[in-house]
Amino acid sequence: MSDRAALLKGIRVWLAFFVVCLVLSGATAFPLVHEVRWTEDLLHALSVQDRLPGLTEWIERVRTGLDTADADHPFLLYGTDWLAFAHLVIAVFFYGVHRDPVRNIWIVEAGMIACAGIVPLALICGPIRDIPFWWSVIDMSFGVFGVIPLYVLRRKIKRLEALTPVTG
Repeated sequence: MSDRAALLKGIRVWLAFFVVCLVLSGATAFPLVHEVRWTEDLLHALSVQDRLPGLTEWIERVRTGLDTADADHPFLLYGTDWLAFAHLVIAVFFYGVHRDPVRNIWIVEAGMIACAGIVPLALICGPIRDIPFWWSVIDMSFGVFGVIPLYVLRRKIKRLEALTPVTG
């Protein structure tokens, strides 16, 4: 296998990993009410409230809020549907990287910028929305961990670009 073919294969593996994570992250926003109920049930079944009472209290608060919104104001949950849809749409853009990684490296770079933007968003909006700091740290981890495969992708694409002859 040539260096170019090996790089292209590596790019596509990292790309697939990132897109699958992005899609799963988005898809989990659709059944949010049920997921939080299941999470609360699981935490109680595992007696997590004894070891992490703050987590259990937070999940109970979120479940109460979601149940109230679902019962009294279901249109509010439409926002999480759009959040989920946005993840799926963003994942579609990464098909351009699959087709032509060198020409479409900008998509990877835009993704890296978006990952960096998660940190100030969580630090600014978290306190405004009364989100516990430790939960904001979890939110920020999506940006920190999300940028890793994108950084690897960018490096591989730059190596591929160096192997690609300039035409025209």
